[in-house]
Amino acid sequence: MRTYLEELFSLDGRVVLVTGGSSGIGRAIAIAIALGRAGARVVLVARHEPGLRDTAAELESHGRPAAYVTGDLADRAQVHRAAEEAVVPFGEPDILVNCAGINLRPPMDELDERTWDRTIAVNLDAPYLLGRRFGPGMARRGHGRIINIASQQSFRAFANSGAYGASKGGLVALTRSQAEAWSSHGVCVNALVPGFVVTPLVTHIPADRRDAMAERTLIGRNGVPGDFAGAAVFLASAASAYVTGQSIFVDGGFSAH
Repeated sequence: MRTYLEELFSLDGRVVLVTGGSSGIGRAIAIAIALGRAGARVVLVARHEPGLRDTAAELESHGRPAAYVTGDLADRAQVHRAAEEAVVPFGEPDILVNCAGINLRPPMDELDERTWDRTIAVNLDAPYLLGRRFGPGMARRGHGRIINIASQQSFRAFANSGAYGASKGGLVALTRSQAEAWSSHGVCVNALVPGFVVTPLVTHIPADRRDAMAERTLIGRNGVPGDFAGAAVFLASAASAYVTGQSIFVDGGFSAH
């Protein structure tokens, strides 16, 4: 007999597709592990096989089935190919998590077309294409979840937001559009909005700047990858059945300060 908490939050029998599962950003890895440990079978999609292999192995160490597909999400042909390969191990996903992203931030007057195109392709086009591939199927089955990983730059400009801010602003708008299209068919679509997250990719940022970011939060520290686990499980589970079209800030109060 399932407990009350299992009825609310268990992902037993669900299939999850997580993009960016090999990245050093950490959110993708933490979210993939959290959803897997909540009971889901997880398929990871990213460019770099070693990181994918490590994340899959960590899931399997917890007794959870996992698989991965390599693909560059800046290339539409590879997005389409990866989407078809991703359904082979466990079938069509019930939950899609768009974590993959690139963070190129030259000053606006130095922003060239190549940087713009690649940023938009990974951060906005790929979530659109994957949503178009899997959202209608979720709607036909009467259940689904799409979680898009947005950014503070979706809502405010700082630190040379440039193409990155434009892509993440578009992702929040895409989240609302997807929610409008499919929520009446049981598909809830929401965005998670991180604050400043401490990972190996931000070690180049001077310590005084990282400290200043922490001081902007209400909690008094910067984020760590594990901070996103509970929010991801909530948005992926039955507990969020009446939550859709929303941007959920997981930022220690950064956006409220």
